[in-house]
Formats: sequence, C-alpha cells, structure tokens
Amino acid sequence: MGETFYITTPIYYVNDVPHIGHAYTTVAADVAARYHRLKGEDTYFLTGTDEHGGKVAATAAEKGMEPQAWTDQISQRFREVWPRLDISNDDFIRTTEERHIKPVQAFLQHLYDKGEIYEGEYEGPYCQSCEAFYKESELVDGGCPVHKRPVERLKERNYFFRLSAHAGWLLNEYYAQNPCPVQPDSRLNECVSFIKSGLQDVSISRPSLEWGIPLPWNPEHVIYVWIEALQNYITALGYPDGDKFKRYWPAVHLVGKEIVRFHAVIWPAMLHAAGVEPPKMIFGHGWLLVGGEKMSKTNLTGIHPFELVDAFGVDAYRYYFLREVAFGQDGNFSWESMEARYTSELANGIGNLASRVVAMIGAYFDAAVPAPSAPETDQDATLREVCEASVRDYTTAMDALAFHQALEAVDKIVRRANGYIVETAPWVIAKDPTQRDRLARVLFSSAETLRILAVLLSPFMPGACERLWGMLGSSSPLSHQVLPAAGEWGGLRPGSATHKGESLFPRLEQK
Repeated sequence: MGETFYITTPIYYVNDVPHIGHAYTTVAADVAARYHRLKGEDTYFLTGTDEHGGKVAATAAEKGMEPQAWTDQISQRFREVWPRLDISNDDFIRTTEERHIKPVQAFLQHLYDKGEIYEGEYEGPYCQSCEAFYKESELVDGGCPVHKRPVERLKERNYFFRLSAHAGWLLNEYYAQNPCPVQPDSRLNECVSFIKSGLQDVSISRPSLEWGIPLPWNPEHVIYVWIEALQNYITALGYPDGDKFKRYWPAVHLVGKEIVRFHAVIWPAMLHAAGVEPPKMIFGHGWLLVGGEKMSKTNLTGIHPFELVDAFGVDAYRYYFLREVAFGQDGNFSWESMEARYTSELANGIGNLASRVVAMIGAYFDAAVPAPSAPETDQDATLREVCEASVRDYTTAMDALAFHQALEAVDKIVRRANGYIVETAPWVIAKDPTQRDRLARVLFSSAETLRILAVLLSPFMPGACERLWGMLGSSSPLSHQVLPAAGEWGGLRPGSATHKGESLFPRLEQK
C-alpha cells in the first residue's frame, strides 16, 4: 500500500471557544498532512475535542447548562473554525462518543488485568486549570508552572498506573533506539531529565467526579481525563481491531510544549504496557505569545482566528504563523508584523511576481506560455539552480517539520525570480523583434518558477496556489502533482493558456 503518514493535533479542551493558539497547532498539522499527500503518501489527519473532566463540568455549571449540552455547543465551534482555515482533517473525534468510551474502558481493563494498575492513595499538588498532578519540584513559586496560579492540595484514594516500572524502557529503548521520538531536542532533554529525577506512578482515576468515563472494574471512579483523552489517537482509528488502526498507527503527534510530558512519557509507557507500538514522534512546539504572555483566555489574549482571516485572508493567515515563528520555539504575534509579512512577501513578493509574469505573457505571446527556444544564459541558469537548490532545502525542512525553514527556501526563489525579471527586463527585450526567442526563454523561465512555487506553497496556501495554478493554465490539476517530480525544473507545458485573474494578495487597506 506504500508509505503511510498519520498526524494528529491534541484534542482541544472545551472549556472555551477556539483561539489562534489552537489554530496554530491545527494549521501546522494540516500543512504537514498536505505535504505528505503531495509526496504521494497515504495520509490520515486527526483532530477533535476533549470533553470530560472537572473543569468542563464546572464551566457548564457556571453557564447554567448540563455538561453534555455545553460540550456539544463548544465542540461545534471548533468544527466551524477548521473549514474556514482550509483544514483538511480526515476525522474529528469527540471523547464523549461511544467509539471512544468503549475502547478506553477496554484498554484500561487490559492494563488492570495485567497488573499494570493498582489502588493507592495520592497526596500532592493539583492544578484545576491543567487538570494535572505535579511534583513539588515542578511548581513555580508554589504555583502551577503553566498558569502561575496557586495549586490545590489533594489527598484521595485513586488507582495508579505503574509508570515507574517503564522508566528503563523509555530511556534505553524508546528514546535511545528511535531516530527522533521527541522533538525538538530540547523537549527530549526535558523528558529525560524528568524521568531521571525519579519517575512516579501516575493516578489514572478520580473518585469525586461524575463527568467522565467510569472505570470498568469500579464504576465509582471516573477515569482521569488525561489518561482517557490520550487514547483518542487510537480509538479514532478503531483500536484494537479496526482497519485504520492497522493501516495508519503509529502517529506523529503535534502538541504544545506544556503537554509534552503526557504525550512523551505517560502515553508511550501506557502503550508499551498494553503491547501496542508507541508513537513515531511527539513534536512539542512553542507558545504563541502576545505581549510576552502565552495566548489564552486566562491572559485575556484569546484572539479568534476569524479576526485575522477577515483582515488578511485565510492563505496569508496560514502562511504568517509558520513563517514568523520557528516551529518548536516560542514566538510573538503582533498585528504589525503580520501586516509587514503580508506586504513584503505576499503582496510585493509572490503576488507581484505572478501578476507581472502572466501580464507579460498575455501582452507578448497572446497569453500562451512560450517555448524556451533560445539557449540558456548564465542568468537563466542561476534562476534554475536557485529553484533546484531551494526545492532540496524545502524537502529537507518539511520532512523535519521545520516549516519556517521551508518557507525561507521558498522565499529565496521568489526573491531571485523578482530579481531575474528586473535584470533581464523583458519589456525592453520585447521592443527588439530579433530578440523574440530570448524573450520567450525569459518568460518561460519566470512562469516555470511560478509553477514550482505553486507546488511548494500548496500545503501552506492551498487556495492561493489553486488560483496561481489556474493563472498558469496547467492542464493537470494541482492536486495531482507529486513530489519529487513536480518540483523538478521543466514541468510547465509550452502553449498552456494563461489567465490574468485577480491579484493573489491585494494591497491591504490602510487604517
């Protein structure tokens, strides 16, 4: 069946509506999914919502609603955002669905039967906002390291997973023998340090909650939300016997850095204990910051994606965050930086390039792509070589989820192509009838560069690239292009009928 690629976002907690922090992860996962489809791989992309836990029940109560009615409402808000952002997910899992609940109970029953789960007593710090237990050493000034708020001190009878028994396997096999199980390296180092500091068994149940999945062997306990939520990545595929599970697992998980510990320590250990292959990779990206603070409703920085889409368009929205921020590191968002990227790289960069090239082909060759009959000059060769080198750099970066580096490689092509047009001045060549073949070579090379740009940028800006593809008059659909062949020089067919169309990236209104 060829190569398969399975990528997931975290499932988003339904205590509030989506903001651009949620969209950042989802767009990144979508770009990765589209890229692997572009390589011809059988790709599956999952996202969804995390709907159990005390925080959800408390929020629903504040709103005067039942938990299920609240989760139905907020989950739908997430479903409405993703199509507007051109998210191409293959599935959307909700943890209140039967297809999730039953396999979760079966999974934990299996661990219990194997002796991997036991009853004990927990006492220690607990953050209600994270719905997470912490070690004393992880607290910052006595508070939650994520929310900077005081923690609760819980003492209750729980069931525990024997996480400590899997420390050696995590360090010496999963981390040591896999190419890149946790990325970037800084996240891997954090996980190694966490384990070496003394891995403790982890609580998997709460006795005092009602909104959650009951333990199958003791219904008076509800499964701790993090333990059941992690399993969405396999329950959505029909674990344990579903065809999709057999076909696509293991996954690449994209998550925020604050939840790497759950995904890269607890989750692989649980899978290992159950005899299931662990994830292929956990990539913990950084935070989007506004004014130096993590974007969130708590910090009053929860910007809704539509605010930016309405102003800049969906393609510019998708481009900006993965261009501006090195994926894996924290990055600051500002309206001003988004305007600057849009104007310099999209409107004045690829947008201007497309408009000029297509307009000149229309004016000088009756809108038909000319054949490159003249010999290649040093200027032509340099443009071609920049494209070829940038395609290689792009592929290397995309395989490593280094989206900002991939877009830097693309921008090199755009800058060289715009420079090439200025240097060759086709409008001057067009005045000399004896230079007709030379003019054809220049405009073919420019249009071929646009073709390659449309292919490379299609995972990031699918709508704009479809429009660019239409401007070039290519007979084969953009969706049928497959790397690496589609990135090789010379794929544009002479004679293709170009169409000027509207500007790919109109100038922003000055306000």
